[in-house]
Amino acid sequence: MPDNSEDSQIVRLVVERQLVTNDELRVASDQRQQLAEHGIKRPMGEVLVDLGFLTRTQLTRLMGTADDSGGRPAQQIPGYQIQRKCGAGAMAVVYQAKQLSLDRTVAIKVLPKRMSRNKEFVERFYREGRAAAALNHNNIVQAIDVGEANGFHYFVMEFVEGCTVYDEVAGGKVYTEAEAIEIVRQTASALLHSHERGFIHRDVKPKNIMLTKDRVAKLADMGLARETTDVEAAMAEAGRAYGTPYYISPEQIRGEVDIDHRADLYSLGATFYHMVTGRVPFEGPTPSSVMHKHLKEPLTPPDHVNTTLSSGCGAMIEMLMAKNRDQRYPSAKELLVDLDLLAHGRPPRYAQQSVDENVFETLAEGQAVAPATPQHTTGVYGPGGAGTDFSVAIMITLGAALVISIVINIVQLATR
Repeated sequence: MPDNSEDSQIVRLVVERQLVTNDELRVASDQRQQLAEHGIKRPMGEVLVDLGFLTRTQLTRLMGTADDSGGRPAQQIPGYQIQRKCGAGAMAVVYQAKQLSLDRTVAIKVLPKRMSRNKEFVERFYREGRAAAALNHNNIVQAIDVGEANGFHYFVMEFVEGCTVYDEVAGGKVYTEAEAIEIVRQTASALLHSHERGFIHRDVKPKNIMLTKDRVAKLADMGLARETTDVEAAMAEAGRAYGTPYYISPEQIRGEVDIDHRADLYSLGATFYHMVTGRVPFEGPTPSSVMHKHLKEPLTPPDHVNTTLSSGCGAMIEMLMAKNRDQRYPSAKELLVDLDLLAHGRPPRYAQQSVDENVFETLAEGQAVAPATPQHTTGVYGPGGAGTDFSVAIMITLGAALVISIVINIVQLATR
Protein backbone atom coordinates (compact mmCIF):
# COMPACT_ATOMS: atom_id res chain seq x y z
CA MET A 1 0.00 0.00 0.00
CA PRO A 2 1.19 3.57 -0.54
CA ASP A 3 3.22 5.09 2.21
CA ASN A 4 2.93 8.84 1.65
CA SER A 5 0.16 11.42 1.38
CA GLU A 6 0.51 11.96 -2.38
CA ASP A 7 0.14 8.25 -3.13
CA SER A 8 -2.79 8.03 -0.73
CA GLN A 9 -4.57 10.84 -2.56
CA ILE A 10 -3.95 9.29 -5.97
CA VAL A 11 -5.26 5.90 -4.79
CA ARG A 12 -8.31 7.56 -3.25
CA LEU A 13 -9.06 9.43 -6.48
CA VAL A 14 -8.64 6.44 -8.84
CA VAL A 15 -10.90 4.35 -6.60
CA GLU A 16 -13.55 7.08 -6.28
CA ARG A 17 -13.60 7.58 -10.06
CA GLN A 18 -13.41 3.83 -10.78
CA LEU A 19 -10.41 4.32 -13.07
CA VAL A 20 -8.71 1.10 -11.90
CA THR A 21 -9.87 -2.12 -10.28
CA ASN A 22 -8.81 -3.42 -6.88
CA ASP A 23 -6.86 -6.19 -8.59
CA GLU A 24 -4.97 -3.63 -10.68
CA LEU A 25 -4.19 -1.63 -7.54
CA ARG A 26 -2.78 -4.75 -5.89
CA VAL A 27 -0.58 -5.49 -8.93
CA ALA A 28 0.66 -1.87 -8.95
CA SER A 29 1.35 -1.99 -5.22
CA ASP A 30 3.36 -5.21 -5.62
CA GLN A 31 5.29 -3.71 -8.52
CA ARG A 32 6.06 -0.59 -6.49
CA GLN A 33 7.31 -2.75 -3.64
CA GLN A 34 9.61 -4.69 -5.99
CA LEU A 35 11.08 -1.43 -7.26
CA ALA A 36 11.58 -0.21 -3.69
CA GLU A 37 13.51 -3.39 -2.92
CA HIS A 38 15.88 -2.43 -5.74
CA GLY A 39 16.27 1.08 -4.32
CA ILE A 40 13.92 2.74 -6.83
CA LYS A 41 11.28 5.06 -5.40
CA ARG A 42 8.42 5.24 -7.88
CA PRO A 43 5.16 7.11 -7.09
CA MET A 44 2.01 5.00 -7.29
CA GLY A 45 0.58 7.13 -10.08
CA GLU A 46 3.67 6.57 -12.24
CA VAL A 47 3.55 2.80 -11.59
CA LEU A 48 -0.11 2.72 -12.67
CA VAL A 49 0.87 4.49 -15.92
CA ASP A 50 3.87 2.16 -16.46
CA LEU A 51 1.57 -0.86 -16.17
CA GLY A 52 -1.02 0.64 -18.53
CA PHE A 53 -3.75 0.80 -15.87
CA LEU A 54 -3.90 4.59 -16.09
CA THR A 55 -3.17 6.96 -18.97
CA ARG A 56 -0.74 9.86 -18.68
CA THR A 57 -3.59 12.30 -19.30
CA GLN A 58 -5.65 10.76 -16.50
CA LEU A 59 -2.72 10.98 -14.09
CA THR A 60 -2.07 14.63 -14.98
CA ARG A 61 -5.70 15.46 -14.26
CA LEU A 62 -5.60 13.57 -10.98
CA MET A 63 -2.41 15.38 -9.97
CA GLY A 64 -4.18 18.68 -10.65
CA THR A 65 -7.09 17.63 -8.48
CA ALA A 66 -4.74 16.52 -5.72
CA ASP A 67 -2.92 19.85 -5.99
CA ASP A 68 -6.19 21.69 -5.34
CA SER A 69 -6.40 20.10 -1.93
CA GLY A 70 -3.00 21.41 -0.96
CA GLY A 71 -3.64 25.00 -2.02
CA ARG A 72 -2.56 26.91 -5.12
CA PRO A 73 0.26 29.43 -5.26
CA ALA A 74 -2.07 31.82 -7.15
CA GLN A 75 -0.68 35.30 -6.51
CA GLN A 76 1.29 34.21 -3.46
CA ILE A 77 4.72 34.34 -5.15
CA PRO A 78 5.87 37.98 -5.01
CA GLY A 79 6.84 39.52 -8.33
CA TYR A 80 5.04 36.97 -10.48
CA GLN A 81 1.52 36.72 -11.85
CA ILE A 82 0.37 33.14 -12.35
CA GLN A 83 -1.48 32.81 -15.67
CA ARG A 84 -2.21 29.13 -16.21
CA LYS A 85 -1.21 25.63 -15.25
CA CYS A 86 1.03 23.98 -17.87
CA GLY A 87 1.41 20.51 -16.41
CA ALA A 88 2.08 18.36 -13.38
CA GLY A 89 4.53 15.63 -12.54
CA ALA A 90 5.16 13.31 -9.64
CA MET A 91 6.93 16.02 -7.66
CA ALA A 92 5.81 19.43 -8.86
CA VAL A 93 3.32 21.52 -10.78
CA VAL A 94 4.44 23.89 -13.56
CA TYR A 95 2.70 27.20 -14.26
CA GLN A 96 3.04 29.80 -16.96
CA ALA A 97 3.47 33.20 -15.33
CA LYS A 98 4.50 36.78 -15.98
CA GLN A 99 7.57 38.23 -14.31
CA LEU A 100 6.21 41.66 -13.45
CA SER A 101 9.54 43.49 -13.13
CA LEU A 102 10.64 42.63 -16.68
CA ASP A 103 7.20 42.05 -18.23
CA ARG A 104 8.19 38.67 -19.65
CA THR A 105 6.68 35.20 -19.68
CA VAL A 106 8.37 32.59 -17.48
CA ALA A 107 7.68 29.08 -16.23
CA ILE A 108 7.41 28.47 -12.49
CA LYS A 109 7.81 25.00 -11.06
CA VAL A 110 6.11 24.79 -7.66
CA LEU A 111 6.55 22.08 -5.04
CA PRO A 112 3.10 21.40 -3.50
CA LYS A 113 2.89 22.04 0.23
CA ARG A 114 2.24 18.40 0.99
CA MET A 115 5.59 17.54 -0.62
CA SER A 116 7.45 20.16 1.40
CA ARG A 117 7.40 17.88 4.43
CA ASN A 118 9.80 15.52 2.64
CA LYS A 119 13.31 16.91 3.12
CA GLU A 120 14.69 14.78 0.28
CA PHE A 121 12.20 16.25 -2.20
CA VAL A 122 12.90 19.80 -1.05
CA GLU A 123 16.67 19.31 -1.33
CA ARG A 124 16.32 17.76 -4.78
CA PHE A 125 14.13 20.68 -5.82
CA TYR A 126 16.74 23.27 -4.80
CA ARG A 127 19.54 21.16 -6.25
CA GLU A 128 17.85 21.41 -9.63
CA GLY A 129 17.77 25.19 -9.31
CA ARG A 130 21.43 25.42 -8.29
CA ALA A 131 22.56 23.10 -11.09
CA ALA A 132 20.59 25.01 -13.74
CA ALA A 133 21.88 28.36 -12.42
CA ALA A 134 25.48 27.20 -12.85
CA LEU A 135 24.91 26.62 -16.57
CA ASN A 136 24.45 29.17 -19.33
CA HIS A 137 23.87 27.67 -22.76
CA ASN A 138 21.38 28.22 -25.56
CA ASN A 139 20.38 24.53 -25.49
CA ILE A 140 19.71 24.40 -21.74
CA VAL A 141 16.53 25.78 -20.13
CA GLN A 142 17.78 28.86 -18.29
CA ALA A 143 17.28 29.22 -14.52
CA ILE A 144 16.00 32.60 -13.33
CA ASP A 145 15.11 32.39 -9.64
CA VAL A 146 14.51 29.97 -6.81
CA GLY A 147 13.02 30.53 -3.38
CA GLU A 148 10.20 30.04 -0.89
CA ALA A 149 7.14 32.20 -0.32
CA ASN A 150 4.06 31.61 1.83
CA GLY A 151 5.03 27.98 2.31
CA PHE A 152 5.57 27.33 -1.41
CA HIS A 153 9.00 26.33 -2.74
CA TYR A 154 9.34 27.59 -6.30
CA PHE A 155 11.82 27.55 -9.18
CA VAL A 156 11.49 30.14 -11.95
CA MET A 157 12.92 29.29 -15.37
CA GLU A 158 12.84 30.22 -19.03
CA PHE A 159 9.46 29.56 -20.63
CA VAL A 160 9.78 27.33 -23.71
CA GLU A 161 6.84 27.53 -26.08
CA GLY A 162 6.68 24.35 -28.09
CA CYS A 163 6.71 20.65 -27.24
CA THR A 164 9.06 17.88 -26.13
CA VAL A 165 10.63 15.08 -28.13
CA TYR A 166 8.47 12.74 -26.02
CA ASP A 167 5.30 14.48 -27.22
CA GLU A 168 6.30 13.75 -30.79
CA VAL A 169 7.43 10.12 -30.40
CA ALA A 170 4.37 9.38 -28.25
CA GLY A 171 2.30 10.72 -31.14
CA GLY A 172 3.90 8.16 -33.46
CA LYS A 173 6.56 10.32 -35.07
CA VAL A 174 9.68 8.56 -36.36
CA TYR A 175 12.39 11.14 -37.01
CA THR A 176 14.37 11.15 -40.21
CA GLU A 177 18.09 10.65 -39.70
CA ALA A 178 18.79 14.31 -40.51
CA GLU A 179 16.12 15.58 -38.07
CA ALA A 180 17.36 13.37 -35.27
CA ILE A 181 21.02 14.26 -35.84
CA GLU A 182 20.26 17.98 -35.48
CA ILE A 183 18.33 17.56 -32.21
CA VAL A 184 20.88 15.12 -30.77
CA ARG A 185 23.70 17.46 -31.83
CA GLN A 186 22.14 20.36 -29.91
CA THR A 187 21.54 18.16 -26.86
CA ALA A 188 25.11 16.85 -26.99
CA SER A 189 26.33 20.46 -27.07
CA ALA A 190 24.28 21.16 -23.93
CA LEU A 191 25.73 18.07 -22.23
CA LEU A 192 29.29 19.06 -23.16
CA HIS A 193 28.71 22.46 -21.53
CA SER A 194 27.29 20.76 -18.43
CA HIS A 195 30.03 18.12 -18.21
CA GLU A 196 32.83 20.67 -18.61
CA ARG A 197 31.39 22.49 -15.60
CA GLY A 198 31.33 19.36 -13.50
CA PHE A 199 27.64 18.38 -13.75
CA ILE A 200 26.11 15.14 -14.96
CA HIS A 201 22.40 15.21 -15.81
CA ARG A 202 21.53 11.54 -15.08
CA ASP A 203 18.06 11.70 -16.62
CA VAL A 204 18.46 12.45 -20.33
CA LYS A 205 15.30 11.28 -22.09
CA PRO A 206 12.75 12.48 -24.70
CA LYS A 207 10.62 14.17 -22.02
CA ASN A 208 13.55 16.33 -20.94
CA ILE A 209 14.39 17.59 -24.44
CA MET A 210 12.13 20.53 -25.21
CA LEU A 211 11.71 21.90 -28.74
CA THR A 212 10.87 25.51 -29.49
CA LYS A 213 8.68 26.45 -32.45
CA ASP A 214 11.93 27.07 -34.38
CA ARG A 215 13.10 23.50 -33.50
CA VAL A 216 15.77 24.63 -31.07
CA ALA A 217 16.41 21.85 -28.55
CA LYS A 218 16.49 22.78 -24.85
CA LEU A 219 17.70 20.30 -22.23
CA ALA A 220 15.44 20.54 -19.17
CA ASP A 221 14.98 19.15 -15.67
CA MET A 222 18.22 19.09 -13.75
CA GLY A 223 16.42 17.43 -10.83
CA LEU A 224 18.77 14.44 -10.80
CA ALA A 225 21.87 16.45 -11.72
CA ARG A 226 24.88 15.95 -9.48
CA GLU A 227 28.34 17.45 -9.38
CA THR A 228 30.92 14.83 -10.35
CA THR A 229 33.06 15.94 -7.38
CA ASP A 230 30.22 15.51 -4.85
CA VAL A 231 31.58 12.39 -3.15
CA GLU A 232 29.20 12.71 -0.18
CA ALA A 233 26.13 12.64 -2.45
CA ALA A 234 27.59 9.77 -4.47
CA MET A 235 28.14 7.67 -1.34
CA ALA A 236 24.65 8.46 -0.04
CA GLU A 237 23.16 7.25 -3.33
CA ALA A 238 25.33 4.12 -3.64
CA GLY A 239 23.34 1.02 -4.54
CA ARG A 240 20.25 2.99 -5.61
CA ALA A 241 19.13 3.35 -9.23
CA TYR A 242 18.33 6.87 -10.35
CA GLY A 243 16.99 7.59 -13.82
CA THR A 244 14.22 6.45 -16.16
CA PRO A 245 14.09 2.69 -16.95
CA TYR A 246 13.82 2.98 -20.75
CA TYR A 247 16.90 5.22 -21.03
CA ILE A 248 19.00 4.49 -17.93
CA SER A 249 22.65 3.40 -18.21
CA PRO A 250 23.82 0.04 -16.83
CA GLU A 251 26.06 1.68 -14.23
CA GLN A 252 23.13 3.74 -12.92
CA ILE A 253 21.07 0.55 -12.62
CA ARG A 254 23.84 -1.03 -10.58
CA GLY A 255 23.91 2.02 -8.32
CA GLU A 256 27.63 2.54 -8.81
CA VAL A 257 29.30 5.36 -6.89
CA ASP A 258 31.54 6.71 -9.66
CA ILE A 259 28.84 7.60 -12.20
CA ASP A 260 30.31 10.00 -14.75
CA HIS A 261 29.40 11.87 -17.94
CA ARG A 262 29.33 8.67 -20.00
CA ALA A 263 26.04 7.73 -18.29
CA ASP A 264 24.48 10.77 -19.99
CA LEU A 265 25.89 9.65 -23.34
CA TYR A 266 24.24 6.23 -22.93
CA SER A 267 20.88 7.87 -22.19
CA LEU A 268 21.28 10.19 -25.15
CA GLY A 269 22.00 7.13 -27.30
CA ALA A 270 18.82 5.45 -26.04
CA THR A 271 16.88 8.62 -26.84
CA PHE A 272 18.49 8.78 -30.31
CA TYR A 273 17.47 5.11 -30.83
CA HIS A 274 13.86 5.86 -29.90
CA MET A 275 13.74 8.89 -32.20
CA VAL A 276 14.90 7.09 -35.36
CA THR A 277 13.24 3.70 -34.82
CA GLY A 278 9.98 4.70 -33.17
CA ARG A 279 10.57 2.30 -30.30
CA VAL A 280 12.62 2.18 -27.12
CA PRO A 281 15.84 0.10 -27.16
CA PHE A 282 14.52 -2.46 -24.68
CA GLU A 283 10.93 -3.33 -23.79
CA GLY A 284 9.46 -5.41 -21.00
CA PRO A 285 6.34 -5.87 -18.86
CA THR A 286 7.91 -4.17 -15.83
CA PRO A 287 10.58 -1.51 -15.20
CA SER A 288 12.82 -4.12 -13.57
CA SER A 289 12.66 -6.38 -16.64
CA VAL A 290 13.56 -3.45 -18.89
CA MET A 291 16.53 -2.56 -16.70
CA HIS A 292 17.69 -6.18 -16.70
CA LYS A 293 17.83 -6.01 -20.51
CA HIS A 294 19.95 -2.85 -20.35
CA LEU A 295 22.38 -4.88 -18.27
CA LYS A 296 22.39 -8.18 -20.15
CA GLU A 297 20.58 -8.23 -23.50
CA PRO A 298 22.38 -7.35 -26.76
CA LEU A 299 21.01 -4.28 -28.51
CA THR A 300 19.17 -4.82 -31.79
CA PRO A 301 21.04 -2.47 -34.17
CA PRO A 302 18.85 0.53 -34.98
CA ASP A 303 19.59 0.26 -38.71
CA HIS A 304 18.15 -3.27 -38.58
CA VAL A 305 14.91 -1.84 -37.20
CA ASN A 306 14.81 1.13 -39.57
CA THR A 307 16.62 0.06 -42.73
CA THR A 308 16.61 3.60 -44.14
CA LEU A 309 19.25 4.60 -41.58
CA SER A 310 22.87 4.77 -42.68
CA SER A 311 25.23 2.23 -41.13
CA GLY A 312 27.18 5.18 -39.71
CA CYS A 313 24.15 6.37 -37.75
CA GLY A 314 23.61 2.83 -36.45
CA ALA A 315 27.26 2.53 -35.45
CA MET A 316 27.13 5.80 -33.51
CA ILE A 317 24.05 4.75 -31.53
CA GLU A 318 25.58 1.36 -30.77
CA MET A 319 28.76 3.02 -29.53
CA LEU A 320 26.75 5.42 -27.35
CA MET A 321 24.85 2.46 -25.87
CA ALA A 322 27.80 0.16 -25.20
CA LYS A 323 27.15 -1.61 -21.89
CA ASN A 324 30.78 -1.10 -20.90
CA ARG A 325 31.22 2.65 -20.57
CA ASP A 326 34.88 2.38 -21.62
CA GLN A 327 33.61 1.38 -25.06
CA ARG A 328 31.44 4.51 -25.44
CA TYR A 329 32.52 7.89 -26.74
CA PRO A 330 35.15 9.34 -24.37
CA SER A 331 33.13 12.57 -24.17
CA ALA A 332 30.45 14.61 -25.91
CA LYS A 333 33.23 16.37 -27.82
CA GLU A 334 34.04 13.27 -29.91
CA LEU A 335 30.33 12.60 -30.36
CA LEU A 336 29.85 16.10 -31.80
CA VAL A 337 32.65 15.43 -34.32
CA ASP A 338 30.86 12.30 -35.56
CA LEU A 339 27.47 14.01 -35.66
CA ASP A 340 28.85 16.83 -37.78
CA LEU A 341 30.50 14.36 -40.16
CA LEU A 342 27.32 12.34 -40.50
CA ALA A 343 25.26 15.50 -41.06
CA HIS A 344 27.49 16.28 -44.06
CA GLY A 345 27.17 12.81 -45.58
CA ARG A 346 30.54 11.59 -44.37
CA PRO A 347 31.28 8.54 -42.21
CA PRO A 348 31.88 8.95 -38.47
CA ARG A 349 35.48 9.11 -37.28
CA TYR A 350 35.13 7.41 -33.91
CA ALA A 351 32.22 5.01 -34.41
CA GLN A 352 32.66 2.11 -36.83
CA GLN A 353 30.19 -0.24 -38.43
CA SER A 354 31.80 -3.26 -36.80
CA VAL A 355 34.60 -2.99 -34.30
CA ASP A 356 36.92 -5.77 -33.29
CA GLU A 357 36.61 -6.40 -29.55
CA ASN A 358 40.41 -6.55 -29.37
CA VAL A 359 40.50 -2.86 -30.26
CA PHE A 360 38.40 -2.03 -27.21
CA GLU A 361 40.56 -4.28 -25.04
CA THR A 362 43.60 -2.39 -26.27
CA LEU A 363 41.88 0.92 -25.50
CA ALA A 364 40.97 -0.28 -22.03
CA GLU A 365 44.62 -1.19 -21.41
CA GLY A 366 45.59 2.38 -22.27
CA GLN A 367 47.43 1.62 -25.52
CA ALA A 368 47.15 4.20 -28.27
CA VAL A 369 44.90 3.27 -31.13
CA ALA A 370 44.40 5.78 -33.93
CA PRO A 371 40.73 6.49 -34.72
CA ALA A 372 39.45 5.54 -38.12
CA THR A 373 40.20 8.26 -40.63
CA PRO A 374 37.06 9.57 -42.35
CA GLN A 375 36.80 8.36 -45.92
CA HIS A 376 35.71 10.80 -48.58
CA THR A 377 33.44 8.38 -50.38
CA THR A 378 29.88 9.30 -49.44
CA GLY A 379 27.88 6.44 -47.91
CA VAL A 380 30.89 4.22 -47.09
CA TYR A 381 31.00 3.54 -43.36
CA GLY A 382 33.09 1.21 -41.30
CA PRO A 383 36.65 0.14 -40.77
CA GLY A 384 37.37 -0.56 -44.45
CA GLY A 385 37.68 2.65 -46.48
CA ALA A 386 40.08 3.56 -49.25
CA GLY A 387 42.87 1.27 -47.99
CA THR A 388 40.60 -1.75 -48.04
CA ASP A 389 39.27 -0.85 -51.50
CA PHE A 390 42.87 -0.65 -52.83
CA SER A 391 43.74 -4.08 -51.39
CA VAL A 392 40.64 -5.60 -52.95
CA ALA A 393 41.59 -4.07 -56.32
CA ILE A 394 45.07 -5.62 -56.14
CA MET A 395 43.62 -9.06 -55.32
CA ILE A 396 41.17 -8.83 -58.25
CA THR A 397 44.02 -7.87 -60.63
CA LEU A 398 46.23 -10.74 -59.44
CA GLY A 399 43.33 -13.17 -59.75
CA ALA A 400 42.63 -12.04 -63.32
CA ALA A 401 46.31 -12.41 -64.24
CA LEU A 402 46.35 -15.96 -62.83
CA VAL A 403 43.27 -16.94 -64.86
CA ILE A 404 44.81 -15.51 -68.07
CA SER A 405 48.03 -17.42 -67.40
CA ILE A 406 46.13 -20.68 -66.95
CA VAL A 407 44.18 -20.14 -70.19
CA ILE A 408 47.38 -19.41 -72.15
CA ASN A 409 49.00 -22.62 -70.82
CA ILE A 410 45.94 -24.67 -71.81
CA VAL A 411 45.99 -23.22 -75.34
CA GLN A 412 49.72 -23.95 -75.71
CA LEU A 413 49.22 -27.56 -74.58
CA ALA A 414 46.33 -28.00 -76.98
CA THR A 415 48.32 -26.79 -80.02
CA ARG A 416 51.33 -29.02 -79.43
